[in-house]
Amino acid sequence: MHFTSEQRLDDGVLEREFTLGEIPGILWTPASAAAPAPLILISPPPLGLRKTYPRLAGRARYYAAEYGFAAATIELPGSGERPRWAAAEQARADLRRAMEAGEPVGDELVNALILPLVEKSVPEWQAALDALLSLPEIVGPVGYEGGVISIGIRLAAVDPRIVAAGLFAGSLVPTAMFEEARQVTIPLHVLLQWDDEGNDRQAALDLFDAFGSKEKTLHANLGGHTGVPQFELDAGARFFARHLR
Repeated sequence: MHFTSEQRLDDGVLEREFTLGEIPGILWTPASAAAPAPLILISPPPLGLRKTYPRLAGRARYYAAEYGFAAATIELPGSGERPRWAAAEQARADLRRAMEAGEPVGDELVNALILPLVEKSVPEWQAALDALLSLPEIVGPVGYEGGVISIGIRLAAVDPRIVAAGLFAGSLVPTAMFEEARQVTIPLHVLLQWDDEGNDRQAALDLFDAFGSKEKTLHANLGGHTGVPQFELDAGARFFARHLR
């Protein structure tokens, strides 16, 4: 991990950009801390860190300033400044065509779009976690939030350092991921936008039911994909405070 820039934001939070090999990332840490800070991994949607920066930074700065957590994100494969990924580009184009034509999105397309992304992303998140936890200002336990829900499912199932996860229902989920969801036993806080135009509501409810966690909470709010109420930010932060402190 190599830090490439550093700035102290107006709320005192320290924001540092870094690279991990070819992977860009951003780390936010509290203004001051008497002890190392617990970490929340904030996974972006596959749109690029620059495009989604305001949303990611807003959440990270809130967690750091209000709750004393560190937060970090990394660029997903094929997104943002990373090299183009031909198979992923083709799968996204096929998805756009199907949705614009009003055609059903079949399992084959969902698998082509999501499963390779999960296979590539999860080892990268684990490598980032190795590097982040080696920093003296950061300590476990670790929370995970957001992004493509299938990445969160796999990471929560295979990495014991992740002790709680906040997941956003609303991305296409391959059928195989439902079986992996049964292996997830950590506490979960799941957000569902009831009127999300790109989400199969019943599939999201079925996925929530499949999770093997004894503690799992579903917050469903009216509105479309980008209409998550602002108060859910604090609800998520309090969820992490219960499990990371």
